[in-house]
Amino acid sequence: MQTGIREYLIVDDNLRLAMRFFGQATGTGEVSAIPGGVAIWSGIDYGVFNIAMLDSPPEGEHALAERIADAARFFKPRTKRWSFWLCEDHLDVHQLRRARATFADFGLRPISHPPGMIAVSIAPPHGSLPKLHIEPVETPSQQHSFAEITALSFEIPYAVADAVYAQPRAWTGDYRGLVGTVEGRVVAIAAIVETKDAIGVYSLATHPAFRRRGYGEALLREAVARTEQRSGPRRIVLQASEAGHALYRRLGFRDVTRFVVYLTK
Repeated sequence: MQTGIREYLIVDDNLRLAMRFFGQATGTGEVSAIPGGVAIWSGIDYGVFNIAMLDSPPEGEHALAERIADAARFFKPRTKRWSFWLCEDHLDVHQLRRARATFADFGLRPISHPPGMIAVSIAPPHGSLPKLHIEPVETPSQQHSFAEITALSFEIPYAVADAVYAQPRAWTGDYRGLVGTVEGRVVAIAAIVETKDAIGVYSLATHPAFRRRGYGEALLREAVARTEQRSGPRRIVLQASEAGHALYRRLGFRDVTRFVVYLTK
């Protein structure tokens, strides 16, 4: 989708910064520049947390394959399980047509296709929202709750989620976590990542026992409002799951690009 060029770059730039979280959270990972992109090793043998991304369009007939090969060389001594998060707007028409086959040549298969979405502001709520007590992720209890809800909501093994999100050092960088509590229990989580042009919303999820009550929307709104109050309004960006897409459309977000997550077989 070759529309909204500047907007797709805003979404992609924010996501790339957010992904660095996985290379910094455990203390055993690594973030490395590779030709035309970045490679992020989480220190854990879990493919979707070991990530390569482009930071510019690959120019030339074989350029995409060369970029993938560079990522493969980075991961080879570290793990067999890694992923490539491709923003399709980086590719020209010929590359896009051949992308799936090109990734397959390196043993990578597509596992999800999240749209990159953007909003200038969040639309007013349709009705009243529940009250949440919202705090930054700081204490061990909050860190473990963030890991638990992440595991339940995104089908990640709890041990893997805990090894990443329940580490104090995970919350000292650009990825700022928030928990929403009701009567002392964490019911919803989110993270905010700021770049010059955007406020990125990540890891937005609600505990299964508390879904369909508006807690996720309430947390998203408050997280964005606090960020804008502190450092000024910007576009708001995120990558939508299939389950969350309708909610984000209702809140004023629109699709401006598509990501494809390729995972080693």
